[in-house]
Amino acid sequence: MLLLQVILNGIVLGSLYACIAVGFSLVWGVLNVINLMHGSFIVLGSYLAWGAYNGLGMAPWTTLLFAAPLGFAFGYAIQRGVLNRVIAAPVLVTLTLTFGLDLMLNNAMLVGFRADYRRLILEPALGSLSVGGLVVPVDRLVATGFALVLTLALYLVLRQSKAGRAIVAVRMDRDAARLMGVDVPSTYATAFGLGAAMAACAGVLLAMIFPISPIASGSYLGKAFVVCVLGGLGSVPGAVVGGLFLGMVESFGSLAFGPEHAVTLSFSLLILFLIFRPQGLMGKRGYE
Repeated sequence: MLLLQVILNGIVLGSLYACIAVGFSLVWGVLNVINLMHGSFIVLGSYLAWGAYNGLGMAPWTTLLFAAPLGFAFGYAIQRGVLNRVIAAPVLVTLTLTFGLDLMLNNAMLVGFRADYRRLILEPALGSLSVGGLVVPVDRLVATGFALVLTLALYLVLRQSKAGRAIVAVRMDRDAARLMGVDVPSTYATAFGLGAAMAACAGVLLAMIFPISPIASGSYLGKAFVVCVLGGLGSVPGAVVGGLFLGMVESFGSLAFGPEHAVTLSFSLLILFLIFRPQGLMGKRGYE
């Protein structure tokens, strides 16, 4: 029974990791931009959920209806107004630019919200669900369900919509896509906006479980980075597989070594994959 409980915990944690990482993976895989603002986007989504609940009494899952379009608009504007000016520059330039923008955004949150940890406490509490001896908090179960739905929705958008097919085409061959009439700058902005929207939605879901603070952005960014390396860049299924794999490793690792070693396990995996399988579990060798 303990083994099943650990597996269940790994699935729940891994689903949240996948939702955290899928937007980061999309931007990195399509634009070749390592978006260091991603963790701050997640924290902004958490503050949006906290403010909507405490100020308007709006449930977190309802806040998703506003977090997604607001995150998309914010990301779209940043890409079209700032990043698009250096999109063809070496990756170090865009890395430095997103690092600077993240410093500005994170410090703005520190000024506005301070570094204090806040909690979104639902009243009445959702409690826990027990089935056959397995116990899972209902808030984590709800967050996991919405995380999987959002990830599936992004996958369907990329596969079924015109904008999604343009993003996939640009990822495969930017020059060929341009010759076929695809507006590459607009497609880049759309991809970045989708990544920001997923980050904001992930933040809303995480607010139901974890404390909220601007200083948590680095932790979320680190998890997204590890999941992308594990699963492979630019792939929604890769982010899901990478997230579940990391969730399982941390869950079993916490049982064996203690939860305080979760970060050590994550980055040990990162180093091993970079050495022995840099393309990730579902990536392709030689993809840039």
